[in-house]
This record gives sequence, C-alpha cells and structure tokens, in this order.
Amino acid sequence: MKYMLLMQFSAAGTDFPSIDTWTPEEIRAHIGFMGDVNAKLVADGEFVQGEGLGGPQQARIVRAGENGAPVVTEGPFAETKEFLAGWWIVDCETPQRAVEIAAHISTAPGPGGRPLNMPIEVHPVMSAPSQEL
Repeated sequence: MKYMLLMQFSAAGTDFPSIDTWTPEEIRAHIGFMGDVNAKLVADGEFVQGEGLGGPQQARIVRAGENGAPVVTEGPFAETKEFLAGWWIVDCETPQRAVEIAAHISTAPGPGGRPLNMPIEVHPVMSAPSQEL
C-alpha cells in the first residue's frame, strides 16, 4: 500500500527559530538527515517519490476564473502559521510501517542538533475506482 507523508511546519508550538537563522552546519545536518532517510527508503524498496517544497512566500493559490482562466494570488499569506514543507510517497507492507517512517522523519535535526519533532501527516494513497463506477 502506498502512503503519502506530508511534513508540516507549524510556527505554533515550536521552540526553534526559522531555518533562515540556522548556521550553515545546522542546515547541512538537516539536509543530510533527509538524504539519509531517502537513501534508506530506497535501499529498503519503500521509496516511491519525495521532495522538499519552497516556503509559503514562494507559493501561489490558483482558482479558475471566468471561462476557466487562471486567477493567481500570492499565498498562503504571511500570517499563515502552518505550511507544507515537503512530502514523500512510500510503499509499505503495513500502515504501522508508514507511521514508523513518519516518526523517524519527525526527528530531523534542527538548531544545536536537537530533533525538530515536526508533525508528519500519513495519508493512504487511494487506488482508482473500479471500472464499474
């Protein structure tokens, strides 16, 4: 079964500064950890896909306007307290394994090497509906 793991960043309830204030060594350790996670998932045959995402200042919200033309606004807005920081799709034997992977990802190091304990959402990836529908 495939699962999507969504790494959420939440300014609420965090006790670490934003990544733009981390030292270069702290950023390298964090990115190195993510690389190690991906390498292990590949070696275990569980990695399907994963990416880090740009911050909310780089995101855009798109809606269909008149005649389906795109209406683009900046967003999420600066007051946004939570945003999606990255994602993985993993293929696991059990839901418990997906939860174990998510818990490990949550331990990514931050300032001073302390685990960030960022929330990771775990969603089953649904298969296509039957042809009968």
